[in-house]
Amino acid sequence: MKLRSKVLALATAAGIAGTLGLLGANADAASPSVAPGGNFNLSVWQLQEPVGSPGSPTTISSSRLQGPSGFQDSYFYTDSRDGAMTFWAPEKGVTTPNSNYARSELREMNANGSSANWSLSGAHKLNATLRVVSVTSNVCVGQIHLGTGGSSTKPLIELYYHSNGDIVAGLENSPSGGQTPHTVGHVAVGKTWSYTIAVSGGHTIDLTVNGSTTHYAIPSSFNPYKQYFKAGSYNQSSSDSTTKGARVAFYGLTVSHS
Repeated sequence: MKLRSKVLALATAAGIAGTLGLLGANADAASPSVAPGGNFNLSVWQLQEPVGSPGSPTTISSSRLQGPSGFQDSYFYTDSRDGAMTFWAPEKGVTTPNSNYARSELREMNANGSSANWSLSGAHKLNATLRVVSVTSNVCVGQIHLGTGGSSTKPLIELYYHSNGDIVAGLENSPSGGQTPHTVGHVAVGKTWSYTIAVSGGHTIDLTVNGSTTHYAIPSSFNPYKQYFKAGSYNQSSSDSTTKGARVAFYGLTVSHS
């Protein structure tokens, strides 16, 4: 933990813009004996789980997630072998009213506990290092979602990992819907990879997968909307099974704004 404290102190002293989402840049430093909040800075995240009442999944506040003794359970926990922050979303679970799929997923928050809701202008970046441990069909592992500004509940972009190893970016054509898929990489199941989802200048999404970057223009119809990041295991298949699903392990997760 001393190494992580030093990294955070150095980052603050250097005036790095935005909010760190990982305690320390070295994934090997993660402790397998603490809750995810002992390895990751979860003060800027809220957790949604695939349990609760129909149409109203349980959410766990950032205050409960933080620290080495923070919240964890069978859907969100530290892997005892390598310290990975692990998300499990079975095919059968409680969903939101606008989705048929269960999720164990983090939703971006502000440091003061309010929901993140940022403008497309400026620079916004989500970085992750992860591996998909198991998946039956495909799973969304990161996204920019629409916030306030209109009635749409669509994402701006979702990053999917498919069971055949393909990594696919789904870009929404407009707030009304219509998603266009773009294959952006390929990684075998169980192998570690990385992504960055960034917005620059209010007009472009810069998506980087394992060092290869693709740029996508943001349709002007999204301009009225604010945005926020999400990351975790948002399973994209459903059935009556509680043993099939998507398990995703994160070794790094940071978010920044400037």
